[in-house]
Amino acid sequence: MQLGIFTVGDVAVDPHTGRAPTEHERIKALVTIARKAEEVGLDVFATGEHHNRPFVPSSPTTLLGWIAARTERIILSTSTTLITTNDPVKIAEDYAMLQHLADGRVDLMLGRGNTGPVYPWFGQDIREGINLAVENYALLRRLWREDVVDWEGKFRTPLQGFTSTPRPLDGVAPFVWHGSIRSPEIAEQAAYYGDGFFHNNILWPPEHTRRMVELYRRRYAHYGHGTPEQAIVGLGGHVFMRRTSQDAVREYRPYFDNSPVMGGGPSLEEYMAATPLTVGTPQQVIEKTLAFREYAGDYQRQLFSVDSSGVPLKTVLEQLDLLGEEVVPVLRAEFARTRPPEMPDAPTHSSLLATRHDRP
Repeated sequence: MQLGIFTVGDVAVDPHTGRAPTEHERIKALVTIARKAEEVGLDVFATGEHHNRPFVPSSPTTLLGWIAARTERIILSTSTTLITTNDPVKIAEDYAMLQHLADGRVDLMLGRGNTGPVYPWFGQDIREGINLAVENYALLRRLWREDVVDWEGKFRTPLQGFTSTPRPLDGVAPFVWHGSIRSPEIAEQAAYYGDGFFHNNILWPPEHTRRMVELYRRRYAHYGHGTPEQAIVGLGGHVFMRRTSQDAVREYRPYFDNSPVMGGGPSLEEYMAATPLTVGTPQQVIEKTLAFREYAGDYQRQLFSVDSSGVPLKTVLEQLDLLGEEVVPVLRAEFARTRPPEMPDAPTHSSLLATRHDRP
């Protein structure tokens, strides 16, 4: 089981102080958070991609390349890379370059994002979102797996005798997770290629997550990649911890109430009851996270959000200490204890390289 964190990189007011960090402060904080995640023993740091305020991670590979130079072990990923509005040629080259700089500690999550205006900003039509995701990824796969590509499609100019550079490290393309909250077409796409499916379930009830993950697992088996239980699944989570649940709720409630995503609707207590959001003690986070298996089955990657809605850097680092010292060791041991023997690990560069060498 890979355990880590993801960030959307929002710049928000801390309701306890009335102050928001500057863009510069927030960007530098993301680097600090990633380094701290490695220090406390987490496996993955993932950054979103946004091109609108109040978010700052408009260039994930720049951010991850800087982090790669300042870390040694942690896997660097995205949450998500916009397959719909980025040119697949640029994705192929940027993430291959990052692979080399990070010595293979790279994978990525592809998705459509959740900001409608980004489509016209990059010359695309939101009504073609699914078609863009399907066509662009088909091209991306070829660019990473074929030295010379001839290609023609609907959404970009044709390619003739094109080679993307640099080539993927060791001839092994980065592993791809297809991220989706609500689109069965993306679960189908992940299953078709035998890629990972990441359901960022932080805003959704268990029954919706169950349906999406079960669809992916069935179709993964349908396409001959293995049994449904062998499919590669990742889930999201959202946590805020203190030594007592009362302290956690009291401190976090203003962040929740002022959140443009979560605030203004159900109460914090109602939201926690209906979604994976856990505000409480480390033990409560452990118990709720382990319960995800009741509706998603055994899975390979769990990423937590700890830094959104104005939570200041000092508090985020305290959350990471609690994750690393009290939550992750227990989760790792429990997931390992109950893991079915036939379930594969989440792919890494080294495991994909070994698999390629094992083939006749």
